[in-house]
Amino acid sequence: MAEDPQRNFRSVYYEKVGFRGVEEKKSLEILLKDDRLDIEKLCTFSQRFPLPSMYRILVWKVLLGILPPHHESHGFVMRCRKEQYKDVHHALQVIRFIKDSTPQVEVFLRIYQLESGKLPRNPSLSSEAEDEVFLAIAKAMEEMVEDHIDCYWLISSFVNQLNNKYKDSIPQLPKLLEQYLSLEDSGLLTHLKLCSAMDHLPYNLWFRKCFAGCLPESSLQRVWDKVISGSCKILVFVAVEILLTFKMKLMALNSAGKIQQFLENIPQDNTDAIVSKAIELWQKHCGTPAHSV
Repeated sequence: MAEDPQRNFRSVYYEKVGFRGVEEKKSLEILLKDDRLDIEKLCTFSQRFPLPSMYRILVWKVLLGILPPHHESHGFVMRCRKEQYKDVHHALQVIRFIKDSTPQVEVFLRIYQLESGKLPRNPSLSSEAEDEVFLAIAKAMEEMVEDHIDCYWLISSFVNQLNNKYKDSIPQLPKLLEQYLSLEDSGLLTHLKLCSAMDHLPYNLWFRKCFAGCLPESSLQRVWDKVISGSCKILVFVAVEILLTFKMKLMALNSAGKIQQFLENIPQDNTDAIVSKAIELWQKHCGTPAHSV
């Protein structure tokens, strides 16, 4: 099918004046007007384009199953979820697991633990590794979402997606990182191996916590768009692009410990560019999903 030259002209014009996403936003609005939201098309859109900030939370809630596809049910479902949150919150206050001074992210953790049957017998028991992952994601999500009840459901549903849908995939990501890094820069990979750094890269931060605590909000949202809509593989390409971006710095470091320390605290000034390049790399190696409205 021949491309529409008028559409191409508009797209180039929009991009030059800083409105690259104008047509994409219109396409999403068409999808969101359907009485029954098409989950597959929303996933495809989210894989191809960054979600406009004004629609991001709604799309995430639908893709994570917090809201059903039918528009007319949204109000009722969220009222039920609000009541459920309040009931569990009150129960935790009664058994003295939380109080008014408890940090909000810890409140989220306790509600999640009680809902999933993992509440410890004693609130003073030390945190498990999975709790640390939850708290990292909760802190990042709290910066993105104003309403704390929406925030809780997004955190818990996202964590469940990672623990269930991606349970078998996430442990494979370090191998994929090595594979794609060898294709993009074999010299850098050789250096990291000589320093014994490949076994000590911050995989927990990158892949378990999905870069929560590593990337700032604006960059992290774009990565999570892809994860929530069906691709945890994007995490590999963000990691690859971080390594490529800071190649000169990494080549100057000669110990696994120093490399790990640097990568756990990367500079925050160009992370949007890193994520943009990572998405291009992901599309190059994995293809771009077809989009239809």
